[in-house]
Amino acid sequence: MQIELVIFDIAGTTVEDPDGVGGCLKSALTADGVVWNAEQVNSVMGIPKPLAIQELLMVAGEPAGEDRVALIHADFKQRMIEYYRTCPDVREVPGAAETFQLLRSRGVKVALDTGFDRSIVEVILARLGWDAGVIDASVTSDEVERGRPYPDLVFEAMKRTGVKNAQAVAKVGDTPSDLQEGTAAGCGMVIGVTEGTHSRELLAVHPHTHIVDNVRSMPALLR
Repeated sequence: MQIELVIFDIAGTTVEDPDGVGGCLKSALTADGVVWNAEQVNSVMGIPKPLAIQELLMVAGEPAGEDRVALIHADFKQRMIEYYRTCPDVREVPGAAETFQLLRSRGVKVALDTGFDRSIVEVILARLGWDAGVIDASVTSDEVERGRPYPDLVFEAMKRTGVKNAQAVAKVGDTPSDLQEGTAAGCGMVIGVTEGTHSRELLAVHPHTHIVDNVRSMPALLR
């Protein structure tokens, strides 16, 4: 079936932010007195951040009540917003916007989905100039009932772009949760990208149709 919609992850897939997400999450945990492990933090990349924080608290043997998770998440959000507003290292992955334009010129719709909430994504889109006519839709984890690895983000992106059949959707991301999300939704293509947080070897053990080096590979894959 012809692909009608490509859904890209943001951080690590289409946006370069060298350990920005992981760094801000670690800082928020440290500020609350949580002892974290880098490998464990990396393992929760891509999932909704309140769930990631809850999981990391539990792994650390810390109380993981709703109020504590909310406080750490609020700190994380402020750190992320400031990071994306001001860090000079934040930029699009080379060729990302060009890839969006090429896909859309062929009649393929382009959406972004993410484990971030809307307040962070609006800062990213404005910073990169993607908030006007560059993509067709974006969906954030606070706009659906369940974030990754569940399929809700994909289904909402389909709804917002008018695509009816998940087999006509390609899901692209750099984390296992991206691949799990696309598989759970029944996407026709589920594509891992190795330029982000996870290597080819770490991605390959999860269900996928393709693993590529970067988003610039997408137009050739669709041909």
